[in-house]
Amino acid sequence: MKKIFSLFLLSFFLVSLISAPGYGQKVSDILEKMIKAQGGRTTLKNFKDITLTGTMEMMAMGMSGSIALYQKEPDKMRWDIDLSGMVFTRATDGKIAWGTNFQTGGMEELPEQEAAEFKRNALGYDSLLNPKKYGITFALKGKKQIEGKDYLVLEQTHADGHKVTHYIDSKTYLTYKTVTTAQGMMGGEVEEETFLSDYKKVNGVMIAHTMTALQDGEQVFTMSYTEVKLNTGLEDSLFKM
Repeated sequence: MKKIFSLFLLSFFLVSLISAPGYGQKVSDILEKMIKAQGGRTTLKNFKDITLTGTMEMMAMGMSGSIALYQKEPDKMRWDIDLSGMVFTRATDGKIAWGTNFQTGGMEELPEQEAAEFKRNALGYDSLLNPKKYGITFALKGKKQIEGKDYLVLEQTHADGHKVTHYIDSKTYLTYKTVTTAQGMMGGEVEEETFLSDYKKVNGVMIAHTMTALQDGEQVFTMSYTEVKLNTGLEDSLFKM
């Protein structure tokens, strides 16, 4: 069950919400256009934190509930998920990744693989504005047509070698989906796809309000955010174990 919370796919959640331009350009040009489409370099430099709240439906478990996501630049993140009265937490302060032990209900550091994945996902907009600082590289892998629409294929490689592929709508410049590999709920590696939709601009930043995740083609969960707040001054203590 704990692997459910590592499905975010998106190599890191916020960068997964961004856009890209036409094929044939340099990657540096693509990244600049991504930044512009997402709100602009000045806007993203002034981005400090985000709070998203909404609902979550776990198709794989037949459960639904509420979710609150908190992210603070450059590398802090926390999820609080309430499913049928059971509250689960996953968080990192940028150094230690921790969360709920599903057997005891107490808090503990996450296993190495899960911790590494969660900390990748916690990277925010600074890692888009300054990818070299985080050892992140991008490569344009061409185009792919999906259901009659053309998408740019942008491969992102983290410092630890983990790769995430972003499919970018060539007309709207928004991310349609991300694809990566991770340990599945039943063990072993699986392909994870995360589809992003219902984009809305919040304080000048384009945010996807709906996220649907699949493992090996099977729908696992859908999250729909009903409220998004930016730069509310989240305290570092929120992310500490």
